[in-house]
Amino acid sequence: MTSNAQRRDITRDRIMKAAADLLRDHGPAAVTTRRVAQEAGLQPPAIYRFFQDKDDLLDAVAEHVFTEHVERKQTTAPTDDPVEDLRAGWNTQIGFGLANPHVFGLLLGPARARTTPAQAKGVLILAERVRRIAAAGRLRVSEERAVNLIHSAGIGTVHTLLTLPPGRSDPHLSDAAFDAVARAILTDEPAVPTKDPAAVVAAFRSLLPELPTLSKAEAALLDEWLQR
Repeated sequence: MTSNAQRRDITRDRIMKAAADLLRDHGPAAVTTRRVAQEAGLQPPAIYRFFQDKDDLLDAVAEHVFTEHVERKQTTAPTDDPVEDLRAGWNTQIGFGLANPHVFGLLLGPARARTTPAQAKGVLILAERVRRIAAAGRLRVSEERAVNLIHSAGIGTVHTLLTLPPGRSDPHLSDAAFDAVARAILTDEPAVPTKDPAAVVAAFRSLLPELPTLSKAEAALLDEWLQR
């Protein structure tokens, strides 16, 4: 027998799927409570048992679609080349933004940008890829600076590509943007102290959590010194 909680989950899933399809195919204007209820085979009042209004529903749907995207990224196994893994992640993120412009506009567009659980998880995935590069001695800036540069450049690239007039589309812009960021944050080869001390510091910081002889307070203090 299906419990009330299970029936509620099933109904919510129907609403989310119907709203996601409308958002993808027709944009935010089409995601009205009446239209979503019709597509989900429900009465309009059923929507209000889960969402306060249309804006609440739109935010939930955008977060739902982006969560599925982030979960797919988590299943991608790392390779032996952390820089190529970073490039692959960049291409995946840019591809998602271009394929889902309405979700991008609701969650990541400059006009409405805010942090949601799925976005926070996506940034953590990016940070882990940057940490692997730092551990390999290939990072010339701090991990924080690298993550912020990559994140902001990715959002800007998608926004630019989505707003370019059809006749001025630039299919190579994404690759050029990644290469520009890579030149700013990466060394050409694993660093040695005489070549790039900043890269050595970045690599050392990435290993701090693995130093068993340091307490959390000591590791935090050493990390503060290294950042300086």
